[in-house]
Amino acid sequence: MDIVTRKQLNILIQLAEVDKHFSPLERQRIFDLAKQRKFPQDEVKELIRNPEPIGTLGALSDDQRFDYLYNLIDLMLADKKIFENELVFCKDIAIKLGFRKDVVEFLKDSIYQLDIVELKNSVFKEYA
Repeated sequence: MDIVTRKQLNILIQLAEVDKHFSPLERQRIFDLAKQRKFPQDEVKELIRNPEPIGTLGALSDDQRFDYLYNLIDLMLADKKIFENELVFCKDIAIKLGFRKDVVEFLKDSIYQLDIVELKNSVFKEYA
């Protein structure tokens, strides 16, 4: 089992539920990511029914940390509505990933304006 993907999907599921409205678009993005990573769909359904504690995220590589953060912000923006509790959740996860919490505002504003390489370089240069 891919524990890195499982942890990431679990975090994304918890973000999708933090505003008390797990939108169909958020759900589809989570299932698409699982499919892309060849993670079993039935395990995603189980995580949705029973999310796991998040725990620590310190053992991830830089690429994995960025991927977690990028997908978190992308999911937060998916339904075009940003709630304060979503921002707080994302900032908490950013800190657990070893970034400054203001990286969330930067990514929220820049994620679709810069290419992924520029984003990654900026994140690690300014917010790690």
